[in-house]
Amino acid sequence: MANKTLQGYRGVGAELLERCGAAVWSEVEIDSTKGQFRGIILPRSETSDDKHIVLKLDSGYNVGLSAESITGIAVHGRREAKYKIPEKEFPIDPHKPDVILLGTGGTIASRLDYRTGAVIPAFSPGELYGSVPELADICNLTTEKLFGVFSENMGPEQYIRLAERIGEAIAAGIHGIVIGHGTDTMHHTAALLSFMVQDSPIPIVMVGSQRSSDRPSSDAAINLINAVKAAAEGDIAEVQVCMFGPTSDEYCLLHRGTRVRKMHSSYRSTFRTIGDTPLAMIDPQRIRHLRDDYQRRRSDRNVKINTAFEEKVTILYYYPNMQPDIVDAMVEKGYRGIVIAGTGLGHVNKLLYSALQRATDLGVHIFMTVQTIWGYVQMYVYETGREMMKLGVVPAANMMPEVAYMKLCWTLGQTDDPDEVARIMLTPVNSEITDREPYNGYLVYQGAVPEVQEFLRSVHR
Repeated sequence: MANKTLQGYRGVGAELLERCGAAVWSEVEIDSTKGQFRGIILPRSETSDDKHIVLKLDSGYNVGLSAESITGIAVHGRREAKYKIPEKEFPIDPHKPDVILLGTGGTIASRLDYRTGAVIPAFSPGELYGSVPELADICNLTTEKLFGVFSENMGPEQYIRLAERIGEAIAAGIHGIVIGHGTDTMHHTAALLSFMVQDSPIPIVMVGSQRSSDRPSSDAAINLINAVKAAAEGDIAEVQVCMFGPTSDEYCLLHRGTRVRKMHSSYRSTFRTIGDTPLAMIDPQRIRHLRDDYQRRRSDRNVKINTAFEEKVTILYYYPNMQPDIVDAMVEKGYRGIVIAGTGLGHVNKLLYSALQRATDLGVHIFMTVQTIWGYVQMYVYETGREMMKLGVVPAANMMPEVAYMKLCWTLGQTDDPDEVARIMLTPVNSEITDREPYNGYLVYQGAVPEVQEFLRSVHR
């Protein structure tokens, strides 16, 4: 029978704890070849190895220590952590706006289940109020879990249901909509919703967190507070993404759904507006607009919902020496649309020409974007681009590859006529194509060079 005081520990780790008279939830001081550590021994995940001791440090962070590196453990007491999120009834104020939070599976507020190592999301209004009581100062919040999937598992079934539910909530008179979503593909969903849900009279704000709520550096509460404020009080009636602005917790940015991209795997300030400027800065005290060319909140309940979606669309990220059988394979598998992320101004090698011609001859719709992320496709400049246009490849201006992909899925769900497909793709819905990119929309600083270091010192001392 497993020792209940050694939850999840076995083998070398369990032997060490028993020898030192320590157990899970013991307050300890550990001496090791790596230094001295003080904290609480945590349970191990059932799927973890047996060679490490996990400690929650006084700072709130967790650290794993190799059992072989530990030279001594001094037990100073016991303090079992309580990871259940407190639940309180969400107060209703008839004078406050009504906001609905639609859940897709992203973690906003959460607790950690140390038995399995899984992050368990809090989602009911009571749980969210218990975790983030500031929400009650902003609105009357209701929640609805549409589905629970990791963001990489979002697909047409989820996209369509989400767009339909947004339309229903608008018709019912809700004042603002917040969508909890995993960050990895949030920008894909934001782009598609910008096409499926047009001319909304209210804000639709997507939000997530890079770090779960059990971590001291979590961005969950700040992101959620600001997203709810944007939905309840903001006048930007578009699909937006609300996430950390700088790396500190000063404010969030509101990004337009068709021009936002996740740019770092772990930074809290991972989302950036690409080739343009964000819609606004937001903190609990105010919303500071950075531009005025946005769709404004209206009092009517009119919205256009078009959930067309064709699954047989793909992105090809061009690389040197790409072979034509890649394109041929897509055509043979029945793909109706291809978005190419080309080099430079929108180029691929000549090896692909014959395959591109075969594809367009069979009615496959091919659009060119650039893998540089910023900038426009310019296929008139070099012979390569002009030759590809003759093959039927259509330049997609400054649409980002993933936005062009989502728009082509949506477009081909409506029509297969080449002229109509091109017309829909190249007619901007909400700034997925812009006439120009502002000079301050492209800022990529190179760390370590003197002028950048001086600038950083002037901003954050």
